[in-house]
Amino acid sequence: MFRIARSAARTLTTSARTPKQVFVRDALNMAMDEEMERDEGVVLIGEEVAQYDGAYKVSRGLLGKYGENRVIDTPITEMGFAGMAVGAAFGGRGMKPICEFMTFNFSMQAIDQVVNSAAKTLYMSAGRCECPMVFRGPNGAALGVAAQHSQCFAAWYSSVPGLVVMAPYSSEDCKAMLKAAIRDPNPVVFLENEILYGRAFEVSDEVMDKNYVAEVGKAKIEKEGSDVSIISFGYGVGISLEAAEVLQQQHGINCEVVNLRTLRPLDTEAIIKSVKKTNHLVTVETGWPQCGIGAEIITTVMESDAFDYLDAPCNRVTGADLPMPYAKNMEDEANIKASDIITSVLKMKNL
Repeated sequence: MFRIARSAARTLTTSARTPKQVFVRDALNMAMDEEMERDEGVVLIGEEVAQYDGAYKVSRGLLGKYGENRVIDTPITEMGFAGMAVGAAFGGRGMKPICEFMTFNFSMQAIDQVVNSAAKTLYMSAGRCECPMVFRGPNGAALGVAAQHSQCFAAWYSSVPGLVVMAPYSSEDCKAMLKAAIRDPNPVVFLENEILYGRAFEVSDEVMDKNYVAEVGKAKIEKEGSDVSIISFGYGVGISLEAAEVLQQQHGINCEVVNLRTLRPLDTEAIIKSVKKTNHLVTVETGWPQCGIGAEIITTVMESDAFDYLDAPCNRVTGADLPMPYAKNMEDEANIKASDIITSVLKMKNL
């Protein structure tokens, strides 16, 4: 009887430690919920975030729990409500606004508030006026929404001093990194992805804990490898993992997949360490090639002592250098695919 009871207890313990499947939109919701509960200064503002539960249901249930003074619907005026959020963060009353853009394509309407107000004021005020807030929403590749709704702004915002820029991939990233973003004393641009909202990932008990917060500026090794470093962020990480699986199974090439997570500050230490290990580098992003994140990563490697470890020129996999087409067959060609990465790696390895 004792043995049976002990066996049952062991089974329950194992079950309790089984990672939980969490959708990306729910992970983001958890992060906001936990931080709003923890800190009354955290408010959410944007179009349809309250009564409609968010355009992608990321803010579902928050209005009922925290009320209309902390979950605030706005008119369709990005410049207006982004300015309100920045002003609230400047107020020195402990407010930490979360400003949701229905898509970061629309953040162009508010870029003066993001760049000239939020990013620069701490410096221009000699450190007297902080701006603790988060600009968040979907960024980059989407499906069937054409050029004005399917653009990656990672390179744009990560070029701006004064901003922290995060680009999560998995549910773990979204929960732990959004909590870190809300707690950060600087303005944070938090680049999610529409395609990933409906995807579920395993999340450990450790990450599910309310006190778990990701470290800002630290990349994550999604897959250990020895032959090629594939470095990406956001949506591109999933495509990179898909390509790495094919390369391993069909060609015996063991790729290391690095999820940058934070684009500013960039984890140069992780990048250089991986390249020194594998002697090959492929960068992956959904944005345009010119002046992209991949270009910055490669420059970082070329300017470091990791250059001497390279056995082949670095390669970039990017979205097509044109506005996103609306026609499905053209959109498929413009977006990055696992086959693009596979071709790039095989070419690099002379296979």
